[in-house]
Amino acid sequence: MHLSVIDILIIILYLITSIMIGYWVSHRASASIRNYFLGGNKLPWYLLGVSNASGMFDIAGTMLLVYWLSVYGMKSMWIPWLWPVFNQIFLMVYLSSWLRRSNVMTGAEWIKTRFGTGKGANLSHIIVVIFAIVSVIGFLSYGFKGIGKFMTAFLPAMVTDPVMLGKYPQINENLYALILMGITTFYVVKGGMFSVVITEVIQYCILTIASIAIGIIAIVKVSPGTINAVIPDGWKSMFFGKTVGLDWTQISAQASAKLHAFNSWIQNDGYYLFGLFFIMVLFKGILLAAAGPAPNYDMQRILSTRNPQEASKMSSLVNVVLNPFRYFMVAGLTVLALTNFDTLYTASITEPDFESILPQVLATYIPVGLLGFLMAGLLAAFMSNFAATVNAAPAYIVNDIYKKYINPTASEKTYVRMSYLASIAVVLVGVSIGFFVESINKIVLWIVAGLWGGYTASNVLKWYWWRFNGYGYFWGMVTGIAASLILPALSHLYPVSVLSNSPLPANFNMNAFPVIFLLSLIGCLLGTYLTKPEDDETLKHFYKNVRPWGFWKPIHRKVVADDPSFVGNKNFGIDMFNIVVGIVWQITLMAFPVYLVLRDWKLFGVTFGIMVVTSLILKKTWWDRLKYVD
Repeated sequence: MHLSVIDILIIILYLITSIMIGYWVSHRASASIRNYFLGGNKLPWYLLGVSNASGMFDIAGTMLLVYWLSVYGMKSMWIPWLWPVFNQIFLMVYLSSWLRRSNVMTGAEWIKTRFGTGKGANLSHIIVVIFAIVSVIGFLSYGFKGIGKFMTAFLPAMVTDPVMLGKYPQINENLYALILMGITTFYVVKGGMFSVVITEVIQYCILTIASIAIGIIAIVKVSPGTINAVIPDGWKSMFFGKTVGLDWTQISAQASAKLHAFNSWIQNDGYYLFGLFFIMVLFKGILLAAAGPAPNYDMQRILSTRNPQEASKMSSLVNVVLNPFRYFMVAGLTVLALTNFDTLYTASITEPDFESILPQVLATYIPVGLLGFLMAGLLAAFMSNFAATVNAAPAYIVNDIYKKYINPTASEKTYVRMSYLASIAVVLVGVSIGFFVESINKIVLWIVAGLWGGYTASNVLKWYWWRFNGYGYFWGMVTGIAASLILPALSHLYPVSVLSNSPLPANFNMNAFPVIFLLSLIGCLLGTYLTKPEDDETLKHFYKNVRPWGFWKPIHRKVVADDPSFVGNKNFGIDMFNIVVGIVWQITLMAFPVYLVLRDWKLFGVTFGIMVVTSLILKKTWWDRLKYVD
């Protein structure tokens, strides 16, 4: 099925509107580099929160969530801890306010507030810039792969007329991705953060309507009995044991024979021993969440807020406006896919491209007109994520390289023009790499398990340990990034995965995280203990300004000696309590919309009730205490 004329007109209207918004705000954005990258720190927290959520509501990630929910059922609620999704809870409870107190423009610029301006700090500054650019390029490749697969389900994959082949180039998923990325790059480059936030708020509204529509279509078209006939025992339960506990060969005889192939997919993904997988992602997730946001669009939204209190509010809003509507859509798509699997996949069951199930369901079951609107919504998801990513990288290139080392006295107009060039250059590199990537899942695993494994140790220690210095940060990052780049290249030397009987390369980056983290930690400790601590004035200024808890007692004594009225951060206990409650709250925000689509009223009532109770607890123990955050 391809798009009708009406659907195409709706999509074109949406794209034109996005371009016009970029033009509309371009004058304000180009006034200064702070306006361009941070919106002048004048945007309210609720707009930034909706914008941040919209940027996370990407097509490639949604396609992956549909795949996970289809194959693993409600146990898939834990798989996004790979990223980890609960980092937003750490941010809302305390890390967003800590970060915002620095009053800087980028994560690399933040380094000088922690390590000063010496050689170690300069080396740390450079390595953060490199990490930021590499991670952004990885996300751009991820988005490029996802949008191409999405579009080929609706538009012709290639020109098939022999006569036309000689006149026109073949059209494939890469070309569609190039076209959409080109349009998005245009309005992002022109309008900067103002353009990104305004368009993302509009895109979020479209996405919300699209999500509700898909969930309702699934509820109307598919009965609970039909759903139960195509899922195995335990599919609706979030609990698990040593293994994932799902056997697709035991489902009803009326169900699609092709669904039985899901067992082999579970083995190939490396998640069969789910208990061991859960322990690993929890260990990794806590460390990565405690490290604070990676230098991407999430960090940029935090730094764009007006004050530390609004930074915390913004991070909390992301959970509320993102998870329920996204999972309502994911559940609707999953139900339609599982109950119509034979229709969707008529080819071999051994190599179906399940990452394309989202567009396949839409193309098959959504009527004309509504399909165009939903397509606009999902294109909005792609453009939001892509725009936020594109807007993040140039801040590091221009502010932390060009302005700092090449042309520190240039005019604001010059910096903005350099930002245009930097945006285009980053997009070109990301797209070029995307041409050679086979799978969305492979990019995700490399970014969240491999690359971020190299980021974790240095960025945990920088917050909580006074003795950690710039040299330790630099060598920890260098060893971690090097390990994340080299170890995957050596994966062919190892025949079997730790977590399953599947070939190691399929899940290598996840299994390699402990090794990457350990190597990075060794680099941190050697770099720190083989060099001198940072000077007292730098450490005292950071501790007094950011007010972290952790291993800061020697610096606390010196600050109190200078200023007896200073009171340190005593919120460790309440922060940890709020994190535990917040993670439970977040899981219920993801789970209750799925049970609503399934119409399992008992489980819906339980999860919704827990969500209400945890919300009330957080209102008293976290939200009401924000008035003391400054």
